[in-house]
Amino acid sequence: MKQRILAGQHVSEIGLGCMNLSHAYGHPLSEADAAKVITEAVELGVTHFDTAALYGFGKNEALLGKLLKPHRQRIFLASKCGMTGVDGKRVIDGRPATLRATLEKTLTSLKTDSIDLYYLHRWDKNVPIEDSVGELSRMVEEGKIQGIGLSEVSSHTLRKAHAVHPIAALQTEYSLWTRNAEISVLEACAELGTAFVAFSPLARGFLSGKVTDSSGLIEGDIRKGMPRFQAEHMQKNLPLLTALNGISQVHQCSMAQVSLAWLLQQGRHIHLIPGTTKLPHLRENVKASNVTLSGREIETLNRVFDHQKISGKRYPAATQLEIDTEEF
Repeated sequence: MKQRILAGQHVSEIGLGCMNLSHAYGHPLSEADAAKVITEAVELGVTHFDTAALYGFGKNEALLGKLLKPHRQRIFLASKCGMTGVDGKRVIDGRPATLRATLEKTLTSLKTDSIDLYYLHRWDKNVPIEDSVGELSRMVEEGKIQGIGLSEVSSHTLRKAHAVHPIAALQTEYSLWTRNAEISVLEACAELGTAFVAFSPLARGFLSGKVTDSSGLIEGDIRKGMPRFQAEHMQKNLPLLTALNGISQVHQCSMAQVSLAWLLQQGRHIHLIPGTTKLPHLRENVKASNVTLSGREIETLNRVFDHQKISGKRYPAATQLEIDTEEF
């Protein structure tokens, strides 16, 4: 796998987002099936694994701690704090004491003495970003984390945080059909030397052509409540896949691989963490590293997937209020 720099380390340019092994898209995998995914990823050369205290309300970290412990010295481990499960509910809390308590539990769950990259999962708008990042910087001084990351924040918030301590990575949704990062965050990351980590690079399955409405999704799948997966918006978005499919046929690869290749060619500071529970999809995603699009093909995709042509918000209204990213 081709490598890129993240928090001072060389990592596979395509990593693995581990959320849906335990969280968000319906029934979690059994430990045995999750082990097959993790083992296959390691064998394919994936070295960047991304989790969070929120996922499965701690179960995802515990799962990865067990499965990745034999590989710990040769993999890059990222997790997140500031949004956790409390009494069965998702809670955003960026107070220093809460972040500290979350870290200690995370270290135990992940069976490690230090985390390579530790994100503030959400900026708690009741707590100055400087206070939250200040606590994270003390964790760096103690050697308990190696780099600080931020998730779903604006370029303005990134700059404020970076003034307290260098921010190693910023993570937010970025794909052909979610282009908000292009407003200013991508440029700010490049200027500050901050890596950009794209989650949901396949638009939660839409860009693969495998998830094109919410009718077949099981209860508990968060996409059922997302505007873009509702029929009124999906009917308007489906025609976008025609051009994507055409380019994939030229390259004799999948639409998912073209989508990931497009992202990788947006900048050397960009990292991808597609998630999957299926081994064929994992193998397919990793091979996207070998696809190179022409300048004309990139121009075509940029034109077809212009943000003005995307129908529907990416989050429901209540969730939208929790994030800090720039919006078109």
